[in-house]
Amino acid sequence: MSEWICLLHPPRTDFAATMTAEESRVWDVHFERLRRLLGDGVLILAGPTLGSVNTGIVVFEADTEDEARRVVEEDPVVAGGYARGELRQFRVSLLRGRDEPPRSGPAV
Repeated sequence: MSEWICLLHPPRTDFAATMTAEESRVWDVHFERLRRLLGDGVLILAGPTLGSVNTGIVVFEADTEDEARRVVEEDPVVAGGYARGELRQFRVSLLRGRDEPPRSGPAV
């Protein structure tokens, strides 16, 4: 199983603050899909960057690049043209709770 990152680029800056009702509806469907992927053990993490540039970040697992592309292309915001998905292979090198060195001495 490989890890992948998808950067979701919305169509304009300040997107989160300026979404139309239709855009908001589609992004709600996108969010529910991410919840299902999380429940299925596919999704590792997801969330938007904050500020005026609201790039979405989705880190997930897939066996092949074709499978990873399907995950991105079937996302309703990508399929509907509400965001451009940029897919890259990714490696989770350090993960809190998984890769922390043992603590020595008293905690500060």
